[in-house]
Amino acid sequence: MAKKSEKRDRKFMGVSLNVFLLGVVSLLTDMSSEMIYPILPMFITALGGTGLIVGLIGGLGDSVASILSVVSGYYSDKMGKRKPFIYSGYGISSVSKLLFAFSTQWWHILILKPVERVGKGLRSAARDVIIADSEKGSRGRSFGVHRAMDSFGAIIGSILVFILIWYLDMEFNKIFLIAGIIGLFAIIPIMFVKEKKKKLKPKLRHGPFKLRFGSLPQEFQLFLIITTIFSLGNFTYMFFILKAHEFFSDIRLAIAIPLLLYVLFNISYTVFSIPAGVISDNIGRKKVLSIGYFLFFVTCIGFVFTDSWNGLIILFALYGIVHALIDGTARAFASDLIKEDIRGTGLGTFHMMTSMAALPSSLIAGFLWDYSGSSATFIYGAFMGILATLFLLMTPIGEERRR
Repeated sequence: MAKKSEKRDRKFMGVSLNVFLLGVVSLLTDMSSEMIYPILPMFITALGGTGLIVGLIGGLGDSVASILSVVSGYYSDKMGKRKPFIYSGYGISSVSKLLFAFSTQWWHILILKPVERVGKGLRSAARDVIIADSEKGSRGRSFGVHRAMDSFGAIIGSILVFILIWYLDMEFNKIFLIAGIIGLFAIIPIMFVKEKKKKLKPKLRHGPFKLRFGSLPQEFQLFLIITTIFSLGNFTYMFFILKAHEFFSDIRLAIAIPLLLYVLFNISYTVFSIPAGVISDNIGRKKVLSIGYFLFFVTCIGFVFTDSWNGLIILFALYGIVHALIDGTARAFASDLIKEDIRGTGLGTFHMMTSMAALPSSLIAGFLWDYSGSSATFIYGAFMGILATLFLLMTPIGEERRR
């Protein structure tokens, strides 16, 4: 028994083997995704989609799939198993990406994007529980490592798509097909992930799915409200790409330069993810998250006023730092505030709330983009960013309950 436990807890490159393996899965998945995502807004507009359509597609996928986060989290707690949800989630996403290659109308993407996000809804909570349980004393670092590997895959994917377009002049549909095939390889490392066998409590073994928001810890409820407020302003990345796209009249440059800026965003995200996680372990999640929210406000204001190439470089790098500070830290903070026996349910609820906010956020952003111009979209994001910062700083959510 001791040997099995030892095997589960073994390290690789200084982190839990589980964290590393799930990082490899995310690396390959994001490599696949980021071959698609930076060109997707341009593909949608080329097929006749407006800013509102871009916002609808960008937000609908996460919102439609969001309920699956809490349901899959709950049932992973109930079953005491995480891997079936991780397998099915990554599998559905990969197959959906393959189907992107056959899209000829913008509404095809409108259908396929939510299906692809269903996979994210199935896997996210279960995967995050395994990460949270792997290294309890350094969760911020573990999530930081995972996010860094995830975003390193994004760097590779966005560089690869730039090469395929700039040097090989490859059509978008063929790129989507290659991306889908790469995504299928992401499933292989999951085979080697070891999950802890848990003795389930009776309340988790029996009974239908039930979720009462009031039954979750009070600090966790407060945290969910604040992260949802931020998510209402954290509209889809597609609008940042489209903003850069507007700067260039030459068609090839209008595609290539936003891709390079997106690479810069991912490099910045990768470089700062692990340090952000380590810092949150040392000085507290609340401080790091507050800084991230405030820098989102600064980034959006910058996109309102920038009119230069240098400005875009700085802002895309800053946008990467924002995600590095927020993404892993928020997940680690959520894990700190929820008990182990319902952590899957809690993390699923966290993903559900933030994902549900994605639809109204991106629809509002798209509406403002179409009827008031791009500046109005970024002013809205800035307002929600500073609002979330103030709420987080004023609330009594502390670090004393970290596990």
